[in-house]
Amino acid sequence: MSSPEHGGVDRSVELIACEVPAPTAAGVEGSGVGVSEEITPLLTQPGKPKINIFTISYPRRKPREQVIRSQDTEGSLVLQFISLLWSGSRYSGVLCMAVSSAIYFLMEIFSESFSAQPIPLYETAFVRSTIILILSYSWLRRSEQPFFEPRHIRKFLLFRALLGYLSLMGFIFCIQRLPLSQASVLSFSIPIMASIAARIILREKLRIGDIGGLACSFFGVLFIFQQRLTSQGGLNKAGRSSTFYFQGSQHIYAVLIGIFASITGGISLCCIRAASKDSGQPMSSVLSFSLLATPAAAISALLFEVFVLPSPYSLFLMVMLGLFAFFAELLLARALQLEKTSKAANLQFIEVALLQLWRIGLRQVVPSFGHLLGCLLILISAGCTIYAGPDKEMG
Repeated sequence: MSSPEHGGVDRSVELIACEVPAPTAAGVEGSGVGVSEEITPLLTQPGKPKINIFTISYPRRKPREQVIRSQDTEGSLVLQFISLLWSGSRYSGVLCMAVSSAIYFLMEIFSESFSAQPIPLYETAFVRSTIILILSYSWLRRSEQPFFEPRHIRKFLLFRALLGYLSLMGFIFCIQRLPLSQASVLSFSIPIMASIAARIILREKLRIGDIGGLACSFFGVLFIFQQRLTSQGGLNKAGRSSTFYFQGSQHIYAVLIGIFASITGGISLCCIRAASKDSGQPMSSVLSFSLLATPAAAISALLFEVFVLPSPYSLFLMVMLGLFAFFAELLLARALQLEKTSKAANLQFIEVALLQLWRIGLRQVVPSFGHLLGCLLILISAGCTIYAGPDKEMG
């Protein structure tokens, strides 16, 4: 150890600093700057705080940000699907018709799931046409599109409205006087009539694949309704026995009306395609049909049926079905604008296949070989149509 002759500096302070946790002022002076720089980082580390399970702070807004991001992702997926549906891409036409058929299927499920008071058919058609008229008018006004198309397009819109309403009246007549199975088969012959009419009127090419797809789908419908078609009785939509209509000339007369309604419905689809292609937007055909169907359905309801005042619940269901019908009609017109008639019309059979599978799943219908084979034929035909896409000359 050194003696205290060295300027009075006691170097033993180094040992004291190691033993005493808080250094004295004299010790700091004696230890010099080097010792202070060595001890200070060990005592206090203001730049690097100690981390343990009690001091870790988790950001509170991160879960909310993750929820927002997931919602944005879901929203972007919906927007991407709508964009794919409406953009006019390669598969937009067939997808629009497939979604339209799915909406009609949902309308059937909605009608069956929520029971309400029985409303006459013409009255139901009036409410539905009124809702379509209001929505189509609002759509055109909001988008600042013209309400009246050029003269060469108006004739297609006029024929579309007239023939479409004649087809509607014809099938209402069939539903009232034929078993529902026979009326359904007649209504699903519209795609075949539309393809034939498009070949004659619009000069569209009807390829072997198109004919095979339509035949496959229609045979699927026949397999689905085979048991009810071969039976000598049945129930119409109102639940009353229809054996009376199977006798005499009245049954033949109702079937002929159904065939006429199918032909007019097929020509109406051709008019939708012609008008939508020339005008560049499909809403005009929806508006033209509702302009004629709304007053005509009101007159028919007053002349041929007894008016029934719907309850608020029944009116709500009718309004909801009208909303579904608007989007289904809009997507149908868009599909016919983008895709040729035979391919677009073939996808209308999806509705009956989905409805049959739904009823089988709920055990409302006893599954049989004919039911399953019919659904399989329709879904295979629809899948091939969607996978093949449009023809090369259509882009």
